[in-house]
Amino acid sequence: MNIVNARLRGREGLFHIALDGSQIAAINEQPAVVSAAAGDLDAASNLVVAPFVEPHIHLDATLTAGEPAWNMSGTLFEGIERWAERKALVTHEDTKTRAKKTIDMLVDHGIQHVRTHVDVTDPTLAALKAMLEVREETRHLIDLQIVAFPQEGIESYANGRALMEQAVELGADVVGGIPHFENTRDQGVSSIKFLMDLAERTGCLVDVHCDETDDPQSRFLEVLAEEARVRGMGARVTASHTVAMGSYDNAYCSKLFRLLKMSGINFVSCPTESIHLQGRFDSYPKRRGLTRVAEIDRAGMNVCFGQDSIVDPWYPLGNGNILRILEAGLHICHMLGYEDLKRSLDLITDNSARTLHLGERYGLEVNRPANLLILSAPDDYEMIRTQGHALVSVRHGEVLMRRTPASVQRG
Repeated sequence: MNIVNARLRGREGLFHIALDGSQIAAINEQPAVVSAAAGDLDAASNLVVAPFVEPHIHLDATLTAGEPAWNMSGTLFEGIERWAERKALVTHEDTKTRAKKTIDMLVDHGIQHVRTHVDVTDPTLAALKAMLEVREETRHLIDLQIVAFPQEGIESYANGRALMEQAVELGADVVGGIPHFENTRDQGVSSIKFLMDLAERTGCLVDVHCDETDDPQSRFLEVLAEEARVRGMGARVTASHTVAMGSYDNAYCSKLFRLLKMSGINFVSCPTESIHLQGRFDSYPKRRGLTRVAEIDRAGMNVCFGQDSIVDPWYPLGNGNILRILEAGLHICHMLGYEDLKRSLDLITDNSARTLHLGERYGLEVNRPANLLILSAPDDYEMIRTQGHALVSVRHGEVLMRRTPASVQRG
């Protein structure tokens, strides 16, 4: 199969992309628009990109909002309380059914790589066991990384350390944490040292829910970054949320950024969820409740956007469309300058792939997997301006999804 009349990000002109089975065989300049042969795909002078990446979602919790009760305060901590109630009702098939329904939503919007956080503060590890099966059963649709996520803490939850170790033994890919939720600061620091030891020992990646609070005294990011720096693990470590950074004063943040750059860690921001959950204890002026996405990006560090939740106790909306998150995030983070808009897809493609440590398994290059999207616009700016879509998703050289754009008739 070939793709003709394609535009590529950062390159002028049109291109012909040849696929050989499950690999990209060639990418060649095309001097003029051509007609697509039978069996080929016509990009119609629109962008062809590597697949969208979802770097932060909770598939075990999706589609549970209101069961058994809604989060009425809209706070992070009530969300955790409501999830603890729903967790008691979780069954193996319930988890798998909801996760697969959500994965179908993600696939429909061009996502082929997903990192999901799975709650392991459960003596039976029921959700993890279900998600391990989902990982195998959906390989034809997505590549799924599973984070062993201690929603109710490592040190603060009974047998929390043992459950984390068991989760990795069962097959979790990534070690998680939630230091700001531990009962004390000492426990938060201890949890980070434990999870970093576990990841280093087992070769796992790391992705920590870190300082997801408006409290300017929540400063576990510096602990995580320093652990990553001294162990030389920065490229394999991700700090998710870090929303307290939006409440740090500039003097402290200046010092912190020096450490963050030395550490080489990655960042995930979930802008729609954070702006919904944070700022809840403010009257006015209200904080945005997000990390310093633009500043992280402009300092040369790696940052990307994730959806976090889809219809769960923390966030009542969502449909799997990460372009919706991108547009909202650019608004919320004051990143609508033209230079930001021209490279905005980085925040849901290349930066996210780097966060997931995908390496040569990702990218629109010869001899890499034939996984790609045809988009509905010729460049990043027009994708945002027109609220564009992924029109075709190709995986392993086969068409996975096609979208027919809505048409408008006048008169």
